[in-house]
Amino acid sequence: MSDSTTLYYIHDPMCSWCWGFQKSWQTTQTAIQDSINIEYIVGGLAPDSDEPMPKDMQEAISGYWKNIQARIPGTEFNYDFWKECTPRRSTYPACRAVLAAKQLDKTKEQAMISAIQNAYYLNAKNPSELSALIDCATSIGLDATRFEQAITSEQINHALMEDISLSRSMGAQGFPSLILKKANTLRPIFIDYNDPNVMIEQIRQGLSE
Repeated sequence: MSDSTTLYYIHDPMCSWCWGFQKSWQTTQTAIQDSINIEYIVGGLAPDSDEPMPKDMQEAISGYWKNIQARIPGTEFNYDFWKECTPRRSTYPACRAVLAAKQLDKTKEQAMISAIQNAYYLNAKNPSELSALIDCATSIGLDATRFEQAITSEQINHALMEDISLSRSMGAQGFPSLILKKANTLRPIFIDYNDPNVMIEQIRQGLSE
């Protein structure tokens, strides 16, 4: 495995397409993780906001969920979220939560992503709220006090800004994105939400060139 070769997975834990991609991505990751460095980058889908999401935006995003279920069979969503929560168009807190978990324990990064996604899409919890993110953190074994200190720190906010800048500099086209970096060359990987072999073959080809 070459340190100069990295596969970047650019995502947002509150991106519904990333949720739909999770099974295909996990299969892809398992197949190639022994031959390449994999680095997660949070792209920051929507900045901080305390304003409730407008009704037309709620209806649009709920519609995206239905489209994803049609495009990616087996993807589950709990539509009670739209009745039980006050949605905000704000995913930066969830992104910070992933970075805070990684800072506290590098092995918890993917577990935190899964905890946020499950809370949001299956359990109708609102990851724009700090309390929901603390619950996610404790559910994967992190200390609530240390996690809250980390997620609200300037260090984690700076790390988020760096991730967003990096994703943009690599030309990521939305979330999720996969970008293979070999030496100084960046190669976007076409994503297939239903067939991980499409990604696996591209990555292996890129490694062999």
